Amino acid sequence: MTGKPDQNQAKAGRITISVDAMGGDAGPAVVVAGIAMSAEKNPDIGFILHGPADQLAPLVAKKRALNGRVDIRDVRDVVTMEDKPSQVMRNGKGTSMWSALDAVKNGEASGAVSCGNTGALMALSMLRLRKLPGVNRPAIAILWPSLNPQGFNVMLDVGADVKADAGDLLQFALMGTSYVRNSMDIARPRVGLLNVGTEEHKGRAELKEAYGLISEQAGQAHYEFVGFVEGSDIPGDVADVIVTDGFTGNVAIKTGEGTASLMRTALREAFGYSFLSRIAALLAMTSLKRLSKRMDPRRVNGGVFLGLNGTVVKSHGGADATGVSAAVKLAFRLAQHGFAEKLAARVASAGLHTQDNTAPREVRAATEKD
Repeated sequence: MTGKPDQNQAKAGRITISVDAMGGDAGPAVVVAGIAMSAEKNPDIGFILHGPADQLAPLVAKKRALNGRVDIRDVRDVVTMEDKPSQVMRNGKGTSMWSALDAVKNGEASGAVSCGNTGALMALSMLRLRKLPGVNRPAIAILWPSLNPQGFNVMLDVGADVKADAGDLLQFALMGTSYVRNSMDIARPRVGLLNVGTEEHKGRAELKEAYGLISEQAGQAHYEFVGFVEGSDIPGDVADVIVTDGFTGNVAIKTGEGTASLMRTALREAFGYSFLSRIAALLAMTSLKRLSKRMDPRRVNGGVFLGLNGTVVKSHGGADATGVSAAVKLAFRLAQHGFAEKLAARVASAGLHTQDNTAPREVRAATEKD
């Protein structure tokens, strides 16, 4: 199962996702189990799996759903969590992460998924795929559970780069709206700029400048700018896209993960406190399962690298099979929508405006006249 892509896979017209099998904390067995889950649910997906063939072939052979749907690329080296991005850029050519990205660069796959070192993955993605024309800083976008009808908001950047000036924040807004259109089918997303308050006079100078730029582009780029939003609005319903710099976004997402973990622990302790508490837990079991499913971080595992010539999804390093499957599903969905091409058209420069095909017909027609 090594070498060129499976001919049956090509004939079936499947969308191929390139997967780094070696980056996760739990090793390749979990990654293979995750892509097998995706294969069982989706007959239109195929895989190129990167890593040592002697380790991967036996794992793939045990999964009936993967029969004839996986091309294994024998790559011996691995990017570890301790490796510095600069070192990986110089010496990472023989790694599974490098190989996974090259499959996208060469047009063999529609997107790449890796559970590996985030800094190294971003550095290699920029090296192998290059930034889109006009993009200064790529961004990592994540889905955040929210009170909106779609159930999630998109926030970016959450850690691609700790810095972001006003022009970068404008590009994040353009990329975020394109992502929302293609992942949630919202034709006119609402954009909020994260700040320490909602008043226009608050915040750093670059935030005030970004406020003006994002507001000016709203009409041309067909989104609604709701102005400054606060941290409490991230899981709220006032915006669909939350724009911020990578430092603030990363702190927010780690705080959210920690708070969710605290809530789960507190609920277990509360319902296990006494005999009556355990009875109450049994009576509330259906509601608790529904809440647990909605808040399960595995369902939205996967940060999308935006601003590159190709789709890259970063899965959490500690993801289990369900989490890996969710990241693969996200990469597949974006490939289905031709997201990479639409994003390239939208952000060729901060001043360029175009419209995704998911928008209303009259809006597309107006844009095509520009």
